[in-house]
Amino acid sequence: MTLFLFSLFFILLGLGVPISIALGVTTIWSINNFTKVSLVIAPKIMFGAVDSFPLMAIPFFVLAGNVMSSGGISRRLVNFASSLVGTITGGLAHVSIFASMFFAAISGSSPATTAAIGAVMVPEMNKKGYDNSFSAAVVAAAGTVGVIIPPSIPMVLYAVLAGVSIGKLFLTGFGPGILMGLTMMVVAYFISKQRGYSGSEKVNLMGKIRAFKDSFFALLMPFIILGGIYGGIFTPTEAAAVAVVYGVLVGLFVYRELKVKQIPEIIFNSAVSSAVIMFLIACANLFGWLLVREMIPQQIAKTVLVLTKNPYIIMFIINIFLLILGTLINTTAAVVLVTPILVPILDQVGIDRLFMGIVMVVNLAVGMITPPVGLCLFVACNLAKISLDELSKAIFPFMIALILLIFVIAYVPSISMTLPNLLMR
Repeated sequence: MTLFLFSLFFILLGLGVPISIALGVTTIWSINNFTKVSLVIAPKIMFGAVDSFPLMAIPFFVLAGNVMSSGGISRRLVNFASSLVGTITGGLAHVSIFASMFFAAISGSSPATTAAIGAVMVPEMNKKGYDNSFSAAVVAAAGTVGVIIPPSIPMVLYAVLAGVSIGKLFLTGFGPGILMGLTMMVVAYFISKQRGYSGSEKVNLMGKIRAFKDSFFALLMPFIILGGIYGGIFTPTEAAAVAVVYGVLVGLFVYRELKVKQIPEIIFNSAVSSAVIMFLIACANLFGWLLVREMIPQQIAKTVLVLTKNPYIIMFIINIFLLILGTLINTTAAVVLVTPILVPILDQVGIDRLFMGIVMVVNLAVGMITPPVGLCLFVACNLAKISLDELSKAIFPFMIALILLIFVIAYVPSISMTLPNLLMR
């Protein structure tokens, strides 16, 4: 049955069937033909998968990100980032990356980060003489930190599935997220220097203070969310709801760029995005249930452990597997699909589940800028009006740098684990 299960799944994917439908059809067909279990159990398992308090954070974070995108937050973050790093060679590229790191602490989504910052920065970079494909490559690559720096929707999913603390997993994202941002800035600097992209005029102290004041309420949001979680004031799910309320208040009454008539459309779009994610979780959970029932994860773990029990080699194999998977399947689906398979292997070789969470998310984040299923690539292509082939060539230096960084993060756990070990013993 195992061979049939995975064969049918990948055949359906190859035919262009949406991944949630492919998972559901494959599982129901297999249950009906290879087991004696009644199909009545399928809707019960699917409903049980989404009937979870921690998963309520996902629609709230989606809504919060959409509210922030419409409320003038991204433009103010760009202005503040420009006052800090805009004078460096290739200044606008650095501004894009730096602003994306700030927005990542609000949105929890890489495509949302690419869209929000790219909508402001791609036209601005092109106006200043930057190559259009380079502009698109920068905002697409910078968007990857959207799921690394907390809050992060894939981290919430992994934590629920692997049975680890969402708060601790959020903390593991700061080190890798900042390191990814700095790595991309180094790549952008050398490309900009080679092409003659200069920085902007130097901003004096008063200019920086004005930019900080203008963006103060935007910068305050991550501190409210994360400070509330780690201060024990509210759970990650409650923090997501607080983020929505805060975003609406700031957009309506502080920046006054969010209009009341926009709110129904924002809610509708957020509901559609959340429904897609939740249906995917429901189908993937049914698929996972069948895997566990047939002890397929244990069989895979046994096969891997026959080859080697060295955790360093296993970590290398997992990284390569996740990198390849990230090019084929979107991040949310990959987390839900792979986590139940990896957990038995991690437990047997002594790899920390919490640490593997950030390793998995970083790998899959880089998958968002690799064809053929790189969501950040598609968003950037739409913003810059260029082809996927053209953007893929331009983003190649960033992709190589981030892939090399993945292995640094995977083999130097202190980058990720120092903060949670210090703050949440």
